[in-house]
Amino acid sequence: MNASHVIARLASSAGDVGADAWNACANPLGVPDAHPFTRYEFFDALEQSGSACTKTGWRPCHLALEHNGTVEALLPLYLKSHSRGEYVFDHGWADAFERAGGQYYPKLQASVPFTPVTGPRLLAGAGVDKESAQKALLDAAAQATRSLDASSLHITFMTHEECALAAAHGYLRRTDQQFHWINQGYSSFDDFLAGLSSSRRRTLRKERVAIRAAGIEFDWLTGSDITERHWDTFFAFYICTGNQKWGQPYLTREFFSRVGAGMGEATLLVIARRGRQPIAAALNFMGERTLFGRNWGAGEYVPFLHFETCYYQAIDYAIAHGFDRVEAGAQGAHKLLRGYSPELTRSAHFIANPAFRDAVARYLLRERAAVAQETEELRSYLPFREEG
Repeated sequence: MNASHVIARLASSAGDVGADAWNACANPLGVPDAHPFTRYEFFDALEQSGSACTKTGWRPCHLALEHNGTVEALLPLYLKSHSRGEYVFDHGWADAFERAGGQYYPKLQASVPFTPVTGPRLLAGAGVDKESAQKALLDAAAQATRSLDASSLHITFMTHEECALAAAHGYLRRTDQQFHWINQGYSSFDDFLAGLSSSRRRTLRKERVAIRAAGIEFDWLTGSDITERHWDTFFAFYICTGNQKWGQPYLTREFFSRVGAGMGEATLLVIARRGRQPIAAALNFMGERTLFGRNWGAGEYVPFLHFETCYYQAIDYAIAHGFDRVEAGAQGAHKLLRGYSPELTRSAHFIANPAFRDAVARYLLRERAAVAQETEELRSYLPFREEG
């Protein structure tokens, strides 16, 4: 990428970039649904539905690098007035900076709103020198931080390679962990269970038997099989459960209609029902080789229903359809004992104030060591039986 011929601009919405230009950067190889959360359709649904917009504290300002009017690289970017909906928590940083007399907000957030899923963030189109384009994005993003008088820039849930490149470019590295299920070539759920220790195998079977004994069955819906009636049902569950756990949920009803219409083929809705009556549902998205668990909700409490709807049904679907892994979202050490392994997640941070940057860098050095140690310790509690 010849920097002398490239123009960097901040787009006020995904629509301002355009579907073709966006997707040409998000998926330069043209692989169907290579990563659902980098697609234009997902960002546009978030913004047009009022889920991620200026009113909710997510002002779109996507960074596009253009050459002769063609977008060649893209960094999805938001100017934020808070730290909600990110899943990489920096509230302590904000408090410390403001106690020292600084102003932490606004800040820039390069992420997929409300979606703690690792994927490419520094997007480059086909025919572009990828590393040069990514370096140019990192430079332009740092400049945008200063130009917008933001305290900092946070690129979250990025790939290992992108994070290493950002670190080499002077960004600070941060790590955390999630729990992912890895398909070891299983032929069925029972085949997966056979690899667990006897005590865990009994526990998982007991949980699944309890769900069947409660008369609960499941439907897997994708594409045009998901109707507006299904979205109404799912949204009611989503709101009910969300209000119980964290207050007003982030996503609007319109978001689900838009994402269903725009990328229904990459959407899996698991409906739990007793007879014909739905009682819970879980929303998943499908990448090329990965099933991503996203949102869930229930209209009543049934023991083990959450585990079955969100985790075991996802495993069943992944095995049946040849997915390599299931990513079940943020947090939840309870996933560990159900065969989900701890995996590192990564983010990169540009801090404009030098003194504050140094303080954060010292903190992150200790935090990375603690996360690495905890991850190794958690691996020792995985429920798989020992070979030999």
